Amino acid sequence: MEMYAVYFGDQLGWYRALHERGRLTSTELADATGTAERYAREWLEHQAASGYLTVDDAAAAPQDRRFRLPATHAEVLLDDDSLAHLAPLARMVAASGLHLDDIVEAYRTGAGVSWQRLGRNAREGQSAINRPLFLHALAQQVLPGVAGLDARLRSGARVADVGCGEGWSSIGIATGYPEVTVDGYDVDAASVDAARRHALGSDAAGRVTFTLQDVAAQRLGDGTPYDAVFAFECVHDLSDPVGFLRTVRGTVADDGFVVVMDELTEERFTAPAGPWERVLYGFSVTTCLVDGMAHEVSAGTGTVMRPETLRRYALEAGFSEIEILPSPAEINFRFYRLHV
Repeated sequence: MEMYAVYFGDQLGWYRALHERGRLTSTELADATGTAERYAREWLEHQAASGYLTVDDAAAAPQDRRFRLPATHAEVLLDDDSLAHLAPLARMVAASGLHLDDIVEAYRTGAGVSWQRLGRNAREGQSAINRPLFLHALAQQVLPGVAGLDARLRSGARVADVGCGEGWSSIGIATGYPEVTVDGYDVDAASVDAARRHALGSDAAGRVTFTLQDVAAQRLGDGTPYDAVFAFECVHDLSDPVGFLRTVRGTVADDGFVVVMDELTEERFTAPAGPWERVLYGFSVTTCLVDGMAHEVSAGTGTVMRPETLRRYALEAGFSEIEILPSPAEINFRFYRLHV
């Protein structure tokens, strides 16, 4: 319920108005955003009761109470360049909420609900939640820690970003490494269109291209080997992860790098689990597994892809081994190198 309320605050501009205008009453918030005062009042009270907002005088008359968005909370809810930005998660929750009956039916039949059917909230929420990592930490903190890869990229590597989504990972690599060229590939047409728009306004324009392609079904590019291939938070969603990785294996140079980023799961199943594992399972039962199962034949991986599962996929695809790479503690992902 709190995530739905975050969604309302984001979509209606309520958080933004509180951040820009300071302490507001329900009438002032409604007037500033063109919304209904009675709903604004209930939302403000909910947000204060839940700890998202503060209220100057809880004992004041309902329409006289002034509510404030603390600066630290504004970073989480509004700053799309901050690694703490989490509001887009609410869009992903909303995407599943719009299709709960479809998901229940999929559970009965063994079918699924595809990414395309989950719609704009799922696509844009996923893109926005990873944008700060890709633009402000990937080339600055993560990739420099991979032995040999940083130097390879700085020398002007040719890179493929498979499952690139709305393109922020491709743009982040190309911006952080001005000598590289990046070819992004994704199976979702709306994501590829968005990636092309994002690239036009970036420092990487001219060095990134985006192609609509099912990587598991087709060879990448013109057959010339890539120096590095990246797959960011997509392998667990795939119906055919082995076929996907087999294509990657046949595309990278013999001395090249294949790096996969996926969820920071526990090494093995435990119950009860910690909060982050619960988040991952939550998205699996409502989004990722449901999308992965929306194909006639599916590996049915789900969000909680543990290292041993990726290792099994990689070995079957022709890689020799996988290596878990170092990454900053504040990044809730695990990075792997798949050795050719």
